[in-house]
Amino acid sequence: MHNNMRRGFMAGVIGGVMAVAMPAYAQDHGKPITIVVPYAGGGANDGLARLLAEGMSKELGRPVIVENKGGANGIIGASYVARARPDGTTLLLGGTGPVSLNIMLRPSLSYGFDSFDSVAMLFEGPLTITVPTSLGVNTMDELVTHARKSERPLLYGTLGPGSVTDLYGRLLIKAVNAPMTAVSYKNNTASLIDLMAGRGDMNYATPVPMIQNAKNLKILALSTEKRDPNFPNIPSIAELGYPQLRTSYWTALLAPKGTPGKLIDEIAAAAMKTVRTDAFHRVLTENGQIEKAGGPQVLDSQLQADREHWGKVINENKIVIN
Repeated sequence: MHNNMRRGFMAGVIGGVMAVAMPAYAQDHGKPITIVVPYAGGGANDGLARLLAEGMSKELGRPVIVENKGGANGIIGASYVARARPDGTTLLLGGTGPVSLNIMLRPSLSYGFDSFDSVAMLFEGPLTITVPTSLGVNTMDELVTHARKSERPLLYGTLGPGSVTDLYGRLLIKAVNAPMTAVSYKNNTASLIDLMAGRGDMNYATPVPMIQNAKNLKILALSTEKRDPNFPNIPSIAELGYPQLRTSYWTALLAPKGTPGKLIDEIAAAAMKTVRTDAFHRVLTENGQIEKAGGPQVLDSQLQADREHWGKVINENKIVIN
């Protein structure tokens, strides 16, 4: 009896030690994963996030849910993930703006590049150089001529100081050597309404909404190296002689810093497999985006490229946002 009690006591001690020693992520392995979208619901990335969650859930055999935490140009959602437990249950659907641009533009930000671990690159999309048909401009050359001869600076819509569209406008001003003035809008819809009404002269938003309003808008170029197969009739900015205006905005998954590598690899594999499916490709095409599935190293490389590309624009223009 005494030996049985002793064995029971030892088993209890060992079990307790194992419970303490077991990594936190192993205990959380069956919990739902939350993908935080740092924008309000209803946007293009919202639908893609839900399709991603559905596919990842099947691959991982556990629930994957989407939670919108919009506001402050993506800062609220990104901050939430940066502070979350690094146990693989909280991920950020991050991108050029919420991650790279916010970090480089805002010295007082509560998170930095070192607040996250890269999980997976997912997809990317081009910007456009678009004008209202009422402007009477049909090519980039005509736009440049018009901008240089205009009695006032051309107005281009942006999503606020330091947004991708704002910085792209600064690149364009330098490339064509013509005066232009940024006008901030709360969202793309508001900027397109003004553009179609002739109250704006240019916009750099993504292709799909522009094509949907082709009667009133003309895309002069995509910000790509080569023509996009989704839009074969639209010239690339590089073929028009402006290789320095090549750019894209990306979307990827990031985790709080310190998330175990084994978990990152599992999540990355599930995300990449989902993004590579025909069903996901169809939705990407509908939204004018291109699959760019890759693991943590691919995302690390993208973040470094952002530091070099956008960092240069930010430093040359001495842009700081607090």
